[in-house]
Amino acid sequence: MRAAIFREHGGIDKLEIADIPQPTPKAGEVVVRVRAAAMNHLDLWVRKGLPGIEIPLPHVGGSDIAGEVAELGASISHVEGGARVVVNPGLWCGVCEWCLKGEHSLCVDYRIIGEHTDGGFAEFVAVPAANCVRIPESFSFAEAAAVPLVFLTAWRALITQANLRAGESVLVLGASGGVASAAIQIAKLTGARVLAVTSSAEKAARARELGADEIIDRTQEDFAKQAFKLTNRRGVDVVLENTGAETWEGSLRALTRGGRLVTYGGTTGPNGKTNIPLLFWKQIHLIGSTMGTAAEFARVTDLVWQRRLRPVVDRVLPLTEIKAAHEALEAGEQFGKIVLTP
Repeated sequence: MRAAIFREHGGIDKLEIADIPQPTPKAGEVVVRVRAAAMNHLDLWVRKGLPGIEIPLPHVGGSDIAGEVAELGASISHVEGGARVVVNPGLWCGVCEWCLKGEHSLCVDYRIIGEHTDGGFAEFVAVPAANCVRIPESFSFAEAAAVPLVFLTAWRALITQANLRAGESVLVLGASGGVASAAIQIAKLTGARVLAVTSSAEKAARARELGADEIIDRTQEDFAKQAFKLTNRRGVDVVLENTGAETWEGSLRALTRGGRLVTYGGTTGPNGKTNIPLLFWKQIHLIGSTMGTAAEFARVTDLVWQRRLRPVVDRVLPLTEIKAAHEALEAGEQFGKIVLTP
């Protein structure tokens, strides 16, 4: 089968289209004929190489997968051949104490399809049948592929971890990104006031279309000071943070007393400077969040299928344009998801 692979870690030049063996399903697995697979920043990090994480090479990226069930392994009961499915990208053991509590993303052996295993930037991919959720006929494969990782991450971060409630305010950094575009919608669905931080008039307009109440242009003003101004010097209840070192201090300053900073990434560096007296005097909560559970995935996809949440597709490219997709995402040119089709 044809796939986008890299044989060693490094720059965009390491990507290539190659013929590799088609996967065979193990017991409990299905092989999905990939119709669409969406990009995430995770794909950039995996291609460059993540400290402490070794993956078999050559590697196929792609965590967000939508397609048709092409082949069944043994012991499959809830999905049949030909079914249109989207794939939960999380992998867990099912037997550790965290899995038994239903906290799958805390599993001691938690992994992500497309990071720790081969993913969907190929014609076929083998995945656990339990990770497959049916796609309504009214949804295109490109729309469905834009859902999994970003909506799951945003839902757990805001709803489960930060416990965002109606009437509260939330500051969403990097509003043009996939998780942020999902988070704006989830926050509005919850009844919160959304302050979105972005970097251009075009991206600001797109964020408003998704429901952002206020826009802060980080290239023109200090986002933390502006957040205070827009909340009458109170500060926001929640900051959704993924930028890391570059914005960490500002994110803490933007919070109100008893506010919650929830982080799911650190794209500008892992070591943010924390003012400890500010932390204890304002009684700020620092919360980490990664991916989500099977129940959270089922809940958020159901809201998408009801059209109460909308996947945002920036562009759809053929898989042969994998280098262009990496370049666009790395440059931050997109608003929402870049989707690739084999």
